[in-house]
Amino acid sequence: MSAAGSLLAVLPAASVLLLTIAAKPRGTPAVAPSRLAAVRAALLTGAYAVLVVEVLGALHALTRPAFVAAWLLFLLAAATAVALRRRRETPATPAAAATPQPVPVGAAVPAGATPDTPAPAVDHGPVGGRTAAPVQPNGVRARLLARTTESWRTAGRGERLLAGGIGGLVLLELLIALLAEPNNFDSQTYHLPKVEHWVAQGDLDFWPTAIHRQVTIPPGAEYLLLHLRLLTGGDALYNLVQWAAGVLCLLVVARITAQLGGGRRAQLITAFVLASTPMVALQATSTQTDLVCAAWVACAATLALDGLRRRTGWGTVLGLGAATGLTALTKTSGLIAVGPLLVLWGLAQLRLALAARPSAAEPAGRAASVGPEGRAASAGPADRAASVGASAGRARPVFRVVTGSVLILAVAALVVGPFLARVTAEFGHPLGPPRLRESIPMERHDPASILVNALRIGHTAFDTPVAPLRTAGADAIIGGAEAIGVDPQDRAITFGREMFPVPAWYPDEDRVAFPIAGSVALLGALVALVRPRRIDPAQVGPLRAYAVVVLAAVLLHTSMIKWQPWGNRLILYALVLAVPLAGLWLDALLRRHADRTPEPADSNRRGRSVAAGAVVVVLATSALAGVLALSYGFPRRLVGSGSVFTTSDWDTRFLRRPEWADEFRWAAAAVRESGARRIGLVERNDDWEYPWWLLLRQPDGSSPDLVSLQSVLPERPPADPASVDAIVCTGSQPTCAKLVPAGWRLEFRDYVGYALPPGR
Repeated sequence: MSAAGSLLAVLPAASVLLLTIAAKPRGTPAVAPSRLAAVRAALLTGAYAVLVVEVLGALHALTRPAFVAAWLLFLLAAATAVALRRRRETPATPAAAATPQPVPVGAAVPAGATPDTPAPAVDHGPVGGRTAAPVQPNGVRARLLARTTESWRTAGRGERLLAGGIGGLVLLELLIALLAEPNNFDSQTYHLPKVEHWVAQGDLDFWPTAIHRQVTIPPGAEYLLLHLRLLTGGDALYNLVQWAAGVLCLLVVARITAQLGGGRRAQLITAFVLASTPMVALQATSTQTDLVCAAWVACAATLALDGLRRRTGWGTVLGLGAATGLTALTKTSGLIAVGPLLVLWGLAQLRLALAARPSAAEPAGRAASVGPEGRAASAGPADRAASVGASAGRARPVFRVVTGSVLILAVAALVVGPFLARVTAEFGHPLGPPRLRESIPMERHDPASILVNALRIGHTAFDTPVAPLRTAGADAIIGGAEAIGVDPQDRAITFGREMFPVPAWYPDEDRVAFPIAGSVALLGALVALVRPRRIDPAQVGPLRAYAVVVLAAVLLHTSMIKWQPWGNRLILYALVLAVPLAGLWLDALLRRHADRTPEPADSNRRGRSVAAGAVVVVLATSALAGVLALSYGFPRRLVGSGSVFTTSDWDTRFLRRPEWADEFRWAAAAVRESGARRIGLVERNDDWEYPWWLLLRQPDGSSPDLVSLQSVLPERPPADPASVDAIVCTGSQPTCAKLVPAGWRLEFRDYVGYALPPGR
């Protein structure tokens, strides 16, 4: 990455920071306003990044100058928004009395206090109807430093350990993300090759390919990578997309915890449990897409929860639409959670609308329609007018809810619609070809099949290193499935040719289990559903409603998605949604232990002590799991064989398949030496394509002219082998040999080969 590329990469980050300042809530108190501003900034930036790609792609202008201009324009708009905010705000006069404000992470909160409890380190918004002081850059830094210092000073030892653990894990993930080259298996096959195809073409048109996932899988995360690719000229910063998504997830789950009544400690516990989950720690240094999807789902959740107690403004409606569209464009399975969240938001808004009173004319009209003896009198013109006004007053809030719902869908369609239109035009269906539609979704939906699928997904998600426990659980599931007449390996409920069970405890980014976070999240959800008063008596309704949404998302996922060995990462969005309930429940156990109210029996005190000790053990074990995942995880680790400190850049890319590293170099060197310009590709659906884009780049750094000699797209015929100067192959020598023209020289090793015409 060049120095110029490094400077250009600052443009998106600076834009997000400015938008976070500009988007901070004004006029109405909000829970954790700084984190809400970060959510708004992330959604606006994500939607803008997608629309830039779509617009420039339609103009055949996916070029570096066009993207630089787009980001300079966005940065100017963000800076203008901050300047306008500063101009409109006037210094506030001291309030006569302290006004309760929402408590963010880091604010001092007494044990058992609610998020509205005043505290010395509250992140104040508007006070007493007056606006806050102007947003000065130095003032923002000073307030942030003062708030952080005060929060640290008032924090207990446990809270400091939690905050330090979160910060340490995030920094270690950042270090690995910056040092490691992209080496995720799927990224080599289709995530990163699609980015290179866009750059080479200058547009988003589909291309002939043997790997259908390059064109059929939603490209939301890859759109973000495309920005980095064109701004920096390479892939050095690709891992930062998932890292940033992980940080956003931590901020949002802490805010959700606050929205559900959690104080500072509960928010820290929530963020700590999520940050130390091995799947999250490993994905935060990867070019996978699951954390990006989880982040958009979490944004939708926190905005939906804001609508439980107050009417939603149009800005939040737009945010919900953007979160829905970004989720659909990144990973359609995330809509399994967004759907129930939107239903919850809609019902809450409808309840608030129906509870609203139209005006003071309604009581007067009712009084006028009652006769002197309490009998109904005939309605006069004034009464009928009042009745009509009352009906219109009731209808307006309901119409607003309906309009908001339509607007959410419209914004989502604006974000994801162009991609779906291309897929529909190519395959006749918005979800792609039958091969894709039948491989991942469940093909049986009878209760027995759903039960077996759910048990298998749960077995893989809660796997542990204890082999006898894994074997016993798998045997019980297989035996139970056969007893109720379901084949546990049925292709209608199992992906591809995979076989249940598989070990999933090892810290591998694609399949590592989350028994600790998953267990406490599930227990927290059940407690919130059945006994919400044990968590917070003042939040019974929101807790129960949110638990229903979380459990509904899990049930829908197990009803709609087949079991597969890497299914743990596919359900990561549901884990992120559920973790706030885990943090709230664990904090409630600690609060009960700290309660000094005399008990009639020693057994109650002993029980509380055991529960508090169990919480400490859970958090300590979770911390150990997170540290081990970063230290020894695969395929990126800090120590041992394959460490990011001791492994070369090229070898890091091939840690999944080290035996292929030299083969790709060998074939690419032969093709370059031949002087070939137009190069044909021969590969299978799961073969690696991305190394060719790196090795065969032009001397000036521009994209090579790579064309596929196979195509699974009916309307996109492959290139003629006779039209290319050389052929590179991966996977199958017989498949390659069939496409090599007669008289060409074919060289093939174990996995990689090449073919050259006579004279080259």
